[in-house]
Amino acid sequence: MIDARIETFLTLCRVMNYRRTAEELNMTQPAVTQHIHYLENFYGCKLFIYDRKNLKMTSEAKMLKKYAENVVYQEKKLKAQLGEKGGRCLSIGATKTIGEYVIAEHISEYLKEPSNNISIYVDNTERLLQLLSDGEVDFALVEGFFDSSQYASRLYRKEPFVGLCSTEHPFANRVVSLDEIWNENLILREEGSGTRNILEQLLISRNRSFSDFRRITTISNFGLIVRLIETGNGITFAYRAVREQSTKLAEFSIAGWDIVREFNYVYLDTPFSEQAVNDFDSFKII
Repeated sequence: MIDARIETFLTLCRVMNYRRTAEELNMTQPAVTQHIHYLENFYGCKLFIYDRKNLKMTSEAKMLKKYAENVVYQEKKLKAQLGEKGGRCLSIGATKTIGEYVIAEHISEYLKEPSNNISIYVDNTERLLQLLSDGEVDFALVEGFFDSSQYASRLYRKEPFVGLCSTEHPFANRVVSLDEIWNENLILREEGSGTRNILEQLLISRNRSFSDFRRITTISNFGLIVRLIETGNGITFAYRAVREQSTKLAEFSIAGWDIVREFNYVYLDTPFSEQAVNDFDSFKII
């Protein structure tokens, strides 16, 4: 069983506020402080410091957080396995491009085994990594950036990152200059999404930003983005897998950009996580 003080520590790491931690755990604030002081005395190091009025984790706290998340996850998996009656049972996350356009056939193969069970959460990268840290998913299939110092990872596949427009758009199937795109309505995913972060970094590398576009439209639903692009309401940047699902979409590329990104399994560095990845990967269609 997990020590309650570790659960207090992980909650404080997440909310970074003693009062809110106490409220979430139905404790008093002095009790939260006592739990943290106990851990600091036990490990012989300071875990949290105040920088002016902002609470911050020390480097030692970050190390303990990674260890504690792994232990909590393994405890959950052990408890689940002790109650299982055979077959596989996975809980996985997938970023929106992967969940909506990439893994359907893979999941179909997995479900052909009658004893296999799976729960799938499709969300943005930021939210999925939080679910992973909380032990709510066995692994996440992530497009774009993540902190490789906090998680183990393995390549799922590589995918070109391209411009998308309608088949009737002047950009369709062309290589265009960077200067040609600024007069467009750029349709973006929400903050925290993988595709948005990739495009933002690409623009920064050219000393440009989203504000250079004539119009920005932000939509969290990829299906709606695709429908708007198909009907000529703007352009977006996404993975080729999105275009391959629609006959009304065309690709374009920016001169000098030849971008291929990785889709990765991201997981906690535990034997249970590694086994979950291996189990799911064994059903991948080559």
